Amino acid sequence: MTDSSTLTSWADRAAGLTLPSRQVIGGQHVDSHTGATADVVSPRDGTVIAAVPDSDAGDVDAAVAAARNAFDNGWSTMAPAERKRILHRLADAIEAHRQELALLISLEMGKPITFAHDIELRTTINCYRWYAEWADKLTGEVPEVGTNALALITREPVGVVGVVVPWNFPMTLSAWKIAPALAAGCTVVVKPSEFSPLSTLRLAEIALEAGLPEGVLNVVTGDGPLTGRALGLHPDVDSLAFTGSTTVGRAFLSYAAESNLKRVWLELGGKSPSIVLADADLDNAIGAIARNIFFNQGQMCTAPSRLLVHRSVHDDVVAGISAVAATLPLGDPLDLQTRIGPLISAEHRARVEAHTAGALADGALLCSGGGRPKGLTDGFYFEPTVLDGVTPHMAIARDEVFGPVLSVLSFDDIDEAIAVANDSIYGLAAAVFTRELSAAHRVSRRLRAGTVWVNCYEEGDMTVPFGGYKQSGNGRDKSQHALDKYTELKTTWMQL
Repeated sequence: MTDSSTLTSWADRAAGLTLPSRQVIGGQHVDSHTGATADVVSPRDGTVIAAVPDSDAGDVDAAVAAARNAFDNGWSTMAPAERKRILHRLADAIEAHRQELALLISLEMGKPITFAHDIELRTTINCYRWYAEWADKLTGEVPEVGTNALALITREPVGVVGVVVPWNFPMTLSAWKIAPALAAGCTVVVKPSEFSPLSTLRLAEIALEAGLPEGVLNVVTGDGPLTGRALGLHPDVDSLAFTGSTTVGRAFLSYAAESNLKRVWLELGGKSPSIVLADADLDNAIGAIARNIFFNQGQMCTAPSRLLVHRSVHDDVVAGISAVAATLPLGDPLDLQTRIGPLISAEHRARVEAHTAGALADGALLCSGGGRPKGLTDGFYFEPTVLDGVTPHMAIARDEVFGPVLSVLSFDDIDEAIAVANDSIYGLAAAVFTRELSAAHRVSRRLRAGTVWVNCYEEGDMTVPFGGYKQSGNGRDKSQHALDKYTELKTTWMQL
């Protein structure tokens, strides 16, 4: 593996990069059937860097048909050991193209190149390798039903899987869905976000080069209301996995109800709380919260956007996080020193600005940031922001901002903190910082969230599941549990 810090000419590499411009359907590189295209704008400087097919239902029909053909004619019945070998080859090919894919991510969605190369591509490669190992380990069951019958429980691939993913982690979030689906024997049609289609298009090309059979992985590009809707409504899609907003998640459930009642697996929004108790290691808490609320410009569903801090340590914690926010290098994502890149679009930056202005109008206090950085007139940059004096009923404490904005709320006792933390439509993640083992157990068990971190944040591994409670979605990505989404259980009863 090449560390990003040894590659000092990322801007030069970007200038010589050939950008994908055609979708991949049935192993072929094709335009949209109407010839329509959509521009890809880089948030780095606001310039148009590419044009990709702007697809509609006709392109989705072609992609689903290709996936169905590949499912019926080889991939689902292939020896699992052979699927495993092909998926390992795909992981090796992604590793070989790691620099190129990292550049595409930085250019299309503004992630600092260090994070794109060292973090997102690392997690992506690990995901494909981990699920490759599962391809030949999905076994059935033979329960004891008596001496006069034999019952076989087999686990079979669900069929054609639609995958719709957002722009904030275009490679990782798609891998969490594509890799277990392929390992289980399913075929896939992916619709990446219209903001970040380039890395996914290149992934499909690399997969073909690595020997993935034609039609097993298809990519159609277009927006949600047209292309995403067509995939959600398609009667020959057997299951659909989506990561994105709760509003769009509801739409996909509606599409399933209107069509074939396909299973819809949702990883949705979050408003994740971090609870800092009076006895916490404050330096550790400050570092963990600051690193993660501002990582990826706060454009993370798990971002610790609500800080619940005990009143006795409030001032020290807020001062510490505000100091970190003021010193994080913000700028060109292709600069190795950058830790805060741009937001995804001008429209999204305007929404983050509106959230911040609304909080200040409601009485919140600005401790750090709060606006556009000086000297960066091109691109969609916004300063890391800390808002103190937030109360539980303010919009800033309830709505998912999806930007580098931390809301600080104070509490006096644990019961109050837990009640505020759980008073949300979301339940994706949470954290508690304390030196007391008993408090760590008691608080983490009472928090209604799919993941609870204790004295850390965003730690994880492919072996542990990821997903949320309440309106943060259903089902789980990662771990062995993700395979349940892409398989069916069949019982075969034989009378002896």
